[in-house]
Amino acid sequence: MNRPKNIVLIGMPGVGKSTVGVLLAKQWGFSFLDTDIYIQTRENKSLQELIAEHGLSGFCDLEEDYMRSISLDSHVIATGGSVVYRHQAMEHLQESGFIIYLDIALDRLKKRLDDVNARGVVIAPGQNLGDLYAERHPLYLTYADVTVKTDGLTPDQVVRDIVESLPEFCK
Repeated sequence: MNRPKNIVLIGMPGVGKSTVGVLLAKQWGFSFLDTDIYIQTRENKSLQELIAEHGLSGFCDLEEDYMRSISLDSHVIATGGSVVYRHQAMEHLQESGFIIYLDIALDRLKKRLDDVNARGVVIAPGQNLGDLYAERHPLYLTYADVTVKTDGLTPDQVVRDIVESLPEFCK
């Protein structure tokens, strides 16, 4: 089996990247890394504190620096939703892994994610979840090797669909 070095999950906050990532890592025999937790641990601050301290662009720069420093093999990596704002971060992740976009319909996302500010989401003042989705969705599609729809699926079903969607060279 020629598996990818890493499997990288991208998508909106609240789509289930961390939950699915843990399950996928367990099934695939990989380790798991949640980049939001990684950044918070390294900085010893919450995402909300980092965004308040650095501003939206500054936080994205910080996130990019951390993404570009990741040098791992055999990991499922659940990224922060804003990682797609920095091309060099995504380019680095693409070089070391297979990128999977976990897609969710906006109406379902609204039910899951009621307070974006409490989660430490990179969102501009005055922007709502619909605006953020419209802005990010094309970016996720641009960087994804595969898109997996999550609507109406359990985390285990999403894992199944991810594994089925991987190209033969990855299995």
